[in-house]
Amino acid sequence: MNLFSDLRVLVVDMLAQMSAEGDLPEGLDFANVAVEPPRDAAHGDMATNAAMVLAKPAGMKPRDIADKLALKLATDERIISAEVAGPGFLNLRLAPSLWQSIVKTALNDGEAYGRSGLGQGKKVNVEFVSANPTGPMHVGHTRGAVFGDALSSLLDYAGFDVTREYYINDGGAQVDVLARSAYERYREANGLEPEIADGLYPGDYLIPVGKALKEKYGPTLLDKPESEWLTDIRDFSIEAMMEMIRQDLASLGVKMDVYSSEKALYGTGQIEAALERLKGLGLIYEGVLEPPKGKLPEDWEEREQTLFKSTEYGDDVDRPVMKSDGAWTYFAPDIAYHWTKVERGFDMLIDVFGADHGGYVKRMKAAVAALSEGRVPLDIKLIQLVKLYKNGEPFKMSKRAGTFVTLRDVVEQVGMDVTRFHMLTRKNDAPLDFDFDKVLEQSKDNPVFYVQYANARIYSVLRKAEEAGLAVDDATLAGADLSQLSHEAELAVAKTLAEWPRLVEIAARHNEPHRVAFYLYDLASAFHSLWNRGNEDTSLRFLQEDDAIASQAKIALARAVAVVISAGLGILGVTPVEEMR
Repeated sequence: MNLFSDLRVLVVDMLAQMSAEGDLPEGLDFANVAVEPPRDAAHGDMATNAAMVLAKPAGMKPRDIADKLALKLATDERIISAEVAGPGFLNLRLAPSLWQSIVKTALNDGEAYGRSGLGQGKKVNVEFVSANPTGPMHVGHTRGAVFGDALSSLLDYAGFDVTREYYINDGGAQVDVLARSAYERYREANGLEPEIADGLYPGDYLIPVGKALKEKYGPTLLDKPESEWLTDIRDFSIEAMMEMIRQDLASLGVKMDVYSSEKALYGTGQIEAALERLKGLGLIYEGVLEPPKGKLPEDWEEREQTLFKSTEYGDDVDRPVMKSDGAWTYFAPDIAYHWTKVERGFDMLIDVFGADHGGYVKRMKAAVAALSEGRVPLDIKLIQLVKLYKNGEPFKMSKRAGTFVTLRDVVEQVGMDVTRFHMLTRKNDAPLDFDFDKVLEQSKDNPVFYVQYANARIYSVLRKAEEAGLAVDDATLAGADLSQLSHEAELAVAKTLAEWPRLVEIAARHNEPHRVAFYLYDLASAFHSLWNRGNEDTSLRFLQEDDAIASQAKIALARAVAVVISAGLGILGVTPVEEMR
């Protein structure tokens, strides 16, 4: 049940009647007519822009449309009043019974309340994390992993068929550096002093890899040239790093559906096939790029390369896919990889990248638009940096990692649930401060505590009600006399509950899971406000002495809040608590 959608249907029906009766021209497009919460809650419960968006195509004054629409809407029993404001906005006040019915719906639907058919089963591929397999995941990967996983859960909740995918960047020079770094730890395991030169990975995490290599090869590789051991040690080390990464993700509650390898694209004809596809569309040519704007690099030279006409799809310049020496650019395998996604039948692609990939967005979108001939949209979400603090000071690097704070460091400090929730307390493209002390603080300023505390309070009410002999199962509560919920503070909670289905669809349309975290905080705030008012006004307490009918209605409201909190935290990958400790 989406109350906002239901009221929009009513508004559109009334507009259609106005057209049939000659008060509006026929054939108007009502697609842009919206019903939303008003900017100022004092103006009403909902507002519609119908008169404003229809005035120009109808050749009428907005207020004239609004006045007639208001009279129509006022005839519906759900509408208490319809008032025209300003140049033609229409503010609606709804009957309390409508808000009370939301509680019953939430209890009857349970976890399904708010689920949407928006996605219509469309197949969506969400690629996220995709860290180089050269070491443990760091705090930046943590935010991207949480975002990608929560977004996947959100889209699933909104009716999409979601695949979580990790692209292993195992085809570049960085994995050769990994192999050389692991070889030094292998030498160390054989009793020699490791030579960790500049450019190698210095972290202690490679010590177990070196020991494992010794167990497999003994000392046999010590006297061999790099050309004889590089491939074997590289493959061994990549697998060891991927196992570590899988464990890192598991500690965060993230499980991928698919792992794809960049290396698997080479020598298999897949890169050639993707570029042949673009060539067949007339988008590949031999040419010379203009020099970059600004200061000319010292190594700049004009040279003919194989180029992709990405400018035909909104990019700033055409992009090279093959160098003058015949080697692929790094962009070529990425084109091929996305072509495999298109060929696998996905209806929509989402890539979650670090902020340093900002310059990559236009070219990748151009490639997918060209490969799919505009059929498959690609949305790229950039994840901004996370700054860590402890005791008011920047949190230092991990010795184990060598150069950065690891995902495990964060989770071990504060736990999975706190980590996940706080990584979603800012929009993905905004920087995020993560203070190890504040995220564990028990205060209103700590969103995860505030939401969990609301849930714990509700379960404390349920336990006390059961001790008093009241039935508090959802079926019984859904049948309670909800007309007892008439106070403005109670209706404020019900109104917030009514926004949940709409919020889910908005968040899913924009691929913004942080909206769920924001909403849960608002819902918790409305609930805590009601609870606190009950300290002074005993009629607002959830347990009414010697009045089972009133108690069950009020407990039904509280339980409906818990239903939505559980669903929302489920999307975020956070476990709701029933008791604070």
